[in-house]
Amino acid sequence: MKAEEKKLLRLLKKGEVDSFEFIFRFYYGPLLAYASGILNDEAEAEEVVQELFLKIWRDREKMVVKHSLAAYLYKAVYHMCLHRIQKIKRGEQYRDFVMQHPAAQVPEDERLHYAELAKKVFDVMKRMPQRRQDIFRLSRFQGLSYGEIARRLSISVKTVEAHMSKALQLFRQKIKEYEL
Repeated sequence: MKAEEKKLLRLLKKGEVDSFEFIFRFYYGPLLAYASGILNDEAEAEEVVQELFLKIWRDREKMVVKHSLAAYLYKAVYHMCLHRIQKIKRGEQYRDFVMQHPAAQVPEDERLHYAELAKKVFDVMKRMPQRRQDIFRLSRFQGLSYGEIARRLSISVKTVEAHMSKALQLFRQKIKEYEL
């Protein structure tokens, strides 16, 4: 690792905002292009790169860069993109399962209505930012409390509450024609 990089990382670990801003400005564009190439979705790529920089700032004191900062950042983006692809596939698999296996308690004549509602729910979820989708899934699909979600995602309970409030408000707007 070059001496300049070592100095930059040392300043970052001390909490020097200028060093973080330099790293952000220098690497943001190339990392975004790299993530876009992997995900084929610029919005998802932007969220991955922003999440990486948020994580870098939050965990700066524990950050261990062995060879070069560029290698560290590109490897992190690569793994985050793979994780994002897996989450997207799991969501699609879950949606497909729900669409093919309506709840047993739903009467036969209402299954079409149920399938339409399930599709609408997943369509609405796709419009949400990824963080809000994650929080909603953890709350509604996995049954976690707001406190458990906050601890798992390293965010405040107030942030979880705000995301859930916005998610539920969006559902109320978009699915009001269905009687639940």
